[in-house]
Amino acid sequence: MTDPILIAKAKKESIYLLPKMANRHGLIAGATGTGKTVTLQTLAEGFSKQGVPVFMADVKGDLAGMSQPGGNNPKIVDRAKELGLTDFKGEASPVVFWDVFGEQGHPVRATISEMGPLLLGRLLNLNDTQEGVLNIVFRIADEAGMLLLDLKDLRSMLQYVADNADQFKTQFGNVSAASAGAIQRNLLALESQGADKFFGEPALGLSDLIQTDSQGRGVINILSAERLMQQSPKVYATFLLWMLSELFENLPEVGDPEKPKLVFFFDEAHLLFADIESNVREKVEQMVRLIRSKGVGVYFISQNPLDIPDVVLGQLGNRVQHALRAFTPRDQKAVQAAGTTFRQNPKIKIETAITELQVGEALVSMLDETGSPTIVERAKIVPPRSQLGAITPQQRQQTISSSVLAGHYEKAVDRESAYEKLQQRASEKVATQPSTTTSGTPAQDAGGGMFGKIFAPEIGPRGGRRDSMATSMVKSVVRSTGTQIGREIMRGVLGGILGGKRR
Repeated sequence: MTDPILIAKAKKESIYLLPKMANRHGLIAGATGTGKTVTLQTLAEGFSKQGVPVFMADVKGDLAGMSQPGGNNPKIVDRAKELGLTDFKGEASPVVFWDVFGEQGHPVRATISEMGPLLLGRLLNLNDTQEGVLNIVFRIADEAGMLLLDLKDLRSMLQYVADNADQFKTQFGNVSAASAGAIQRNLLALESQGADKFFGEPALGLSDLIQTDSQGRGVINILSAERLMQQSPKVYATFLLWMLSELFENLPEVGDPEKPKLVFFFDEAHLLFADIESNVREKVEQMVRLIRSKGVGVYFISQNPLDIPDVVLGQLGNRVQHALRAFTPRDQKAVQAAGTTFRQNPKIKIETAITELQVGEALVSMLDETGSPTIVERAKIVPPRSQLGAITPQQRQQTISSSVLAGHYEKAVDRESAYEKLQQRASEKVATQPSTTTSGTPAQDAGGGMFGKIFAPEIGPRGGRRDSMATSMVKSVVRSTGTQIGREIMRGVLGGILGGKRR
């Protein structure tokens, strides 16, 4: 049986997290500056020592110190003595740094296809109609065998579908130029936030997150997220959600193992659930319920437990609640909500205690061997053995270069995908079109010279045919002279196709 992980010490007893119950998920909550980061670091170290790999995002730059031995901080030393930790000494953890931008760690990439239309639609802030168009684009690409790997693949595919909307209307529905244009504009905005570095290959391999070192300790994967949080918090939240969904979809069922295969810490969890669409929320709730059977434990870190939906909150069995401030009505509601989620201890008035907790102190309740929450205890968190706070650029670079993954993700790969195939198809189509300037062509057959140019159709850069000048003039006249009966008939036909709604 795997040894339990010491989390905190109350006045009369020690509080442990049982690895067998670690995949029942957890919550670390509390106001800014109350000790959530130290608790997170202590938990991650405990999992690593048990051979459990960890993934976490470093949104402030203060988790990188886990790669260096600690024990030099006087406050940490005093806390260790206070808690009677006689064997306490500084110790570094095995760390791999990751970074979406490839600057503070190994590059992290995903393909457009892996992200999928649901998460990508959330990332692009699309409305229902635009999401429908995006789904059509993905479906057409799949049926045509065109890989969507990076942003230029998606832009090219979107342009192709918009240019040939009439061809796909009967099978998939209307693709309006306005919706396609809106998606293109949002793609440009996303690219300006650095998404062009994230989408592509080589894509992140999940097996590279589930590693142990030579001593059998689980590797702690730290995503450098300071810049990502500053530029686009929504991209940060969607990226972590994508990683969770990849784990959920690709890992095999393992039931209830003696210890998790991976523990995933979701910091700044309120960003995930802020303005979340109902369909995305349902996916998240389903994933949290079922991912534990894949051997993955998910721990949300948030300032306020009210930021997490009740359905998800009910799945978080292991809880550490740091101090909350009760200055506003919402704060007071949060204190009350936090108090009701614990198994009551007759010796503690929880709502009062939450507002009185000192830094590094928390209300702690873990799951016992039967899966039931233990009675909540007021306790002091065990200090971590690794360094608290940031590290130097030299220390970071040394950790990156000494990683077994060094050099694998650093060089981007651009293989043949939708963009290249559509470019090739357009070139071949142009090459097979009859020329409008050679003798004997349709242009000259229509009258030659200026008349040939007027009546000849135009060929676009992707091989598409546009109406000639004369044809456009005739259509304009017909439209302007159409009768009321004609217009009523057209509205009837279009209303039947579109279901009576304008798109």
